Amino acid sequence: MSTATAPMEIGTVTLTVHDLTRTADFYARALGLAKLASDRTEATLGAGNRALVRLIADPAARQRSPREAGLFHTAFLMPDRPALGAWVHHAAGSRLPVQGASDHKVSEAIYFADPEGNGIEIYVDRPRSAWTKPDGSIHMTTDPLDIDYLAASASTSWAGAPEGMVVGHVHLQVGDVKQAEDFYSGTLGFPVTAHYPGAAFYGAGGYHHHLATNVWNSRGAAPRTPSTGLTAVEILADAPSLAAIKAKAGRTTDLTDPWNTRITLTEKS
Repeated sequence: MSTATAPMEIGTVTLTVHDLTRTADFYARALGLAKLASDRTEATLGAGNRALVRLIADPAARQRSPREAGLFHTAFLMPDRPALGAWVHHAAGSRLPVQGASDHKVSEAIYFADPEGNGIEIYVDRPRSAWTKPDGSIHMTTDPLDIDYLAASASTSWAGAPEGMVVGHVHLQVGDVKQAEDFYSGTLGFPVTAHYPGAAFYGAGGYHHHLATNVWNSRGAAPRTPSTGLTAVEILADAPSLAAIKAKAGRTTDLTDPWNTRITLTEKS
């Protein structure tokens, strides 16, 4: 279920937060992430030895508005369905305030938010054979999720983030979908895999999506100014993909999209 075979995938998502201790503790408690490094100013959390979330403390930062460009959600991909089923039992037992749950045909997903309002999705992919229409195009839906059926797949109790959990995709709020496509597909080279009204999805190597952009809350949003919330998204790219992006982007590995969302590039090991 990993996206690691794709030429590009998501690395670490960096967030600026007001309360570092509270937010780091939430990611550890709710998602079972391990604290890989921490001090008074930042904390890095992950699964196994892979960093997934970096939190930077800035108590004086401007509070981001939910209607401006930035993060819609960070989506954590489980390695298999029993792992997500075990997490469902954990979420119910800990009374995690879930905001939604959907069957997307390509995946089964549950939604909530961290204490500072940053959206989170936790999901598992369905087999790739279930993703496509007869013409080979990706087909995603938003249908009710059978939580009981998902929970029944658990074979062990929850013991924290399993080895192999990754950030499967990042969904962003933008001001204009066409302008977002020009950057995320045109400059970064992620093929557009699907459209919803007001949204576009981008995936490398046949994956349903590593990135998504929407205007559902942010149509016409101006470029971002420093605030809490999303600070940077790291893209892990193989050598040919990295070279292609650098050729379009002036040889840099540190880019910003049209709304000042920072995208950093790292060569895949």
